[in-house]
Amino acid sequence: MGEPGQARPDTTADTAADTDADTNTAAIRNELALERYRYVLQQIQAVNENAHRFLALYQTLATGLVTAALALFVGYRKWELAAATARGGVIGLLTLTTVVAAFTATLIVVGAVAWLDYRHEECDITDEFVGPGFRKRPRPGNYLRWYETYVVLFILVSVITMWVLAALFLLPGMR
Repeated sequence: MGEPGQARPDTTADTAADTDADTNTAAIRNELALERYRYVLQQIQAVNENAHRFLALYQTLATGLVTAALALFVGYRKWELAAATARGGVIGLLTLTTVVAAFTATLIVVGAVAWLDYRHEECDITDEFVGPGFRKRPRPGNYLRWYETYVVLFILVSVITMWVLAALFLLPGMR
């Protein structure tokens, strides 16, 4: 390619430099993937812990609000409140309990969706760096095995039960 006597570039030095650059790039890529994998696992753990926190928050607030409603039912005559005012207070407290329940259930459902997303990302990383199928992908159809399903059902049943009991016993008893 060049004229006789002309210096040719050192192709072995270029090839070695390219190989070193490729090795460094691969090492950096693997390190970044490992860090991302650790982050994904940490987020999955945080999502799992958050469901318990949200349930504890709901239980605490619901217990306090329902206790206040029962106290209002028991003490409205002694406090010389009109029955209509006491009924309105009970309905307001139960409505607030329902809002807390809806908020908690929403946080739990969003957490489950985030968990699914993180698990898919985890599977993508392990498929690329370990091998396809190393981790099975989560299936939303397995929702009956998720404790979040039962937490949301508990919240729903408890709110319905509170309203039914209030409609059958508390509100008619406030005359």
